[in-house]
Amino acid sequence: MRHALALLAASTLVVSATACNGQEASNAEAGDRAQRGEPVESRPANAPDQTPAFAGQTRAPGVVTQAAYTVTTVAEGLDHPWALQQLPGGQWLVTERTGALVLFSPEGERLATVTGTPAVHADRQGGLLDLALSPDFATDRLVYLSYAEDRDDGNGTSVARARLSDDGRSLSDLEVIFRAYPSYSNSMHYGSRLVFDREGRLYVTLGERSDLATRPQAQDLSSHLGKIIRINADGSIPADNPFVGQDGARPEIWSLGHRNVQGAALNPATGRLWSVEHGARGGDEVNIARGGLNYGWPTIAYGVEYRGGDIGEGQTARAGLEQPVYYWDPVIAPGGAAFYQGEGFPEWQGDLFVSGLGGAHLARLVLEGDRVVGEERLLTDQDQRIRDVQVAADGSLWVVTDEDNGRLMRITPAG
Repeated sequence: MRHALALLAASTLVVSATACNGQEASNAEAGDRAQRGEPVESRPANAPDQTPAFAGQTRAPGVVTQAAYTVTTVAEGLDHPWALQQLPGGQWLVTERTGALVLFSPEGERLATVTGTPAVHADRQGGLLDLALSPDFATDRLVYLSYAEDRDDGNGTSVARARLSDDGRSLSDLEVIFRAYPSYSNSMHYGSRLVFDREGRLYVTLGERSDLATRPQAQDLSSHLGKIIRINADGSIPADNPFVGQDGARPEIWSLGHRNVQGAALNPATGRLWSVEHGARGGDEVNIARGGLNYGWPTIAYGVEYRGGDIGEGQTARAGLEQPVYYWDPVIAPGGAAFYQGEGFPEWQGDLFVSGLGGAHLARLVLEGDRVVGEERLLTDQDQRIRDVQVAADGSLWVVTDEDNGRLMRITPAG
């Protein structure tokens, strides 16, 4: 049965720093490179003639976690889970792309399929996507959901909020607070992550819907496509948004020139939003999404087209367009992202974790200020498309895997 979930306490792997950091024999070479401080990526780049804009912008030195840790699959049987979020009581909410919102116990036992979720366009990349808790969840019990929504003129990314019952098993008073326009008739590049900042404003990341016909809209301020938008918790528009009052511009827009942003997290050290987006063949990007700035797609990009050949004019830099903090070529197909804060792994403090779909690993990026100075690849032995990552209240890391038989997994210190 699709939802036949069970506790899998026996499915536990203890990993030591001398075991190539969780990599099996087939990944021993990459582990050895990391031990030597060489980049963990050794495959040839898709665009070998492209030059990074600054040292360390790609292929950072490999690093290795020194502490031993345990990887446990606590549940399986999920149908392409997309996001997870811990509730204050320790339970977990997990979205499935097919439209279900599932409640799990702190130990990973499936408790219920939450009722009252919105209808979704569940096809290819579309479906029920991200979720976030209200900054005032303790008093208002509001849950925010992003999803692909069917419309009369196509479909698009929408955001709704609803009140979660005290037992966590139902939603009520569902209200759509944002719809990305224009709608379009395909099932690709919806984004979409939801992140609240310190002031309680909500960032929604979007894609440009993939097709050559819609790609230029990432540069068009009259369109939401290819943008990160910022709204208030009720869907209203902050007065200090960068394009408020500009003729022809949608006032929700925060930043532009994005391809498909499926990862985002607030840096706890600075309060700034970091975003992670899919490139084409080469050119997955990590950016710091600052208000009013243009991140270049499709005018500039690293990598090449899926079919081969240059993206646009083949430029990787142009005056007035932002450079990524970091990029991957070849790609890892990034999903969710989370900054580590917790007592479980002191050496991870402040690191950025990015889930890898095509790369089938969890990337750990070590930061110094706004620069990546080290990269590690975790969970490579699991052979799973890692879709999202979150830090639990106890400092453990939790991930979901985007598979027909999706898993809920936990990383904790060994011992």
